[in-house]
Amino acid sequence: MDQSVDRNSTGLAYIGETARKFLDRETSGGLLLIVATILALVLGNSQWADAYHHYLTDEFLFELSEHFSFGLTIEEWINDGLMAIFFLVAGMELKREIMVGELSSLKKASMPLLGALGGMVVPALIFVSLNTGTENISGWGIPMATDIAYSLGIIGLLGKKVPSQLKIFLVALAIADDLGAILVIALFYSNELSWLFLGSGVGIFVLLMLCNRFGIKSLIWYILGGVALWYCFLNSGVHPTIAGVLFAITIPVKPKLDSKILKERTAKNVAALEETDIENRDPMQDTRQSKILKAMKKDTQNSRPPLLKLENALIDFNAFFIIPIFAIANAGVKLNVGILEVVSSSLGLGIVLGLVIGKVLGISLFTFVGEKLGISELHTSLRWKHIIGMGMIAGIGFTMSLFITNLAFIDPEFIKISKISILIASLVAALGGIITLLFTKPKIENI
Repeated sequence: MDQSVDRNSTGLAYIGETARKFLDRETSGGLLLIVATILALVLGNSQWADAYHHYLTDEFLFELSEHFSFGLTIEEWINDGLMAIFFLVAGMELKREIMVGELSSLKKASMPLLGALGGMVVPALIFVSLNTGTENISGWGIPMATDIAYSLGIIGLLGKKVPSQLKIFLVALAIADDLGAILVIALFYSNELSWLFLGSGVGIFVLLMLCNRFGIKSLIWYILGGVALWYCFLNSGVHPTIAGVLFAITIPVKPKLDSKILKERTAKNVAALEETDIENRDPMQDTRQSKILKAMKKDTQNSRPPLLKLENALIDFNAFFIIPIFAIANAGVKLNVGILEVVSSSLGLGIVLGLVIGKVLGISLFTFVGEKLGISELHTSLRWKHIIGMGMIAGIGFTMSLFITNLAFIDPEFIKISKISILIASLVAALGGIITLLFTKPKIENI
């Protein structure tokens, strides 16, 4: 019984460490994202604006041989390449949360899932109601998104004024929201299909699943397969970022070495180490000590789930490089259109109202009805004003909204109005959420 507890505690501690690392990186990464957004806007409205936009259209080419070369523009490498890694991390986060986190049971998942559902449905309905019958209608997916990095960055600024459970709730909601966005992109924002490449991609996905099923744990084979999967989807007509999510599904969760075997082998290695002259000699002087320590290190590495190893390896890269680079490449819209002109158009108004009003209304309404029906339960440390404030902050669509904008429209004018609308809505949503949460008193009696 005690050994079982020890094994469970070790596994849960590593999973908890991964979750905390993700939360910390997303919070601090959100602050860096704010800086990147400001930089992009400065570049896009400065004397270097033409050079900034021209640089993004330059082609970066890989020439493996005279018969095979592969190239994309810098902007495409960011939006189709780096963002596939972003979706890979999102997929791994989702898989982790479903297995052991806030989405691991119906009771835990019901509140954030209902919130995410309401936060997608209501904004989309607001947008559609204002744009039905117009050529803007393809932008209905833009106000559905929540930017997890920006949202956590804003909540991080509030520090201890925000209950920790609200941050956890927001993470779970945003991850569920990401799943919704992934499905929307896959189903509604894909181009004409190439069945050859799509079939090849599906074949690679099945092969990776078989690798998982037959116990292959080495990440290098999955990474090589993941790159091939991305290339197939890039040419298939289905957006290549979906490959990142499918890749995440295939990555093994069970480690090469389980905790019971690790404990037994560690005990043997410790006993062997004690038989050496550890009082007078160190590993540099004693090759036996060195071999034992290397074996212990290898065993420890093999006891870590491949999914968590890869997620930990990519969290910093995702938060501190991919998301800021995406913002720099996509947020540098020229602000030569007045706010009144933007919000007076059905496109701009649909996005602003969808993110600012639709998000908070959908999240609050769906979670409230869920609790009244007994489907879900509000955590004892939270007030409904916390949910309202968080719902406002969830209206920061930014990264995903900008991403869907690029998929929804080709017309530069539509893209410009959409991006300015997203910036306006995200700013208003952030300010509204901050003010609401600052004036929401914590539940002292539950502390």
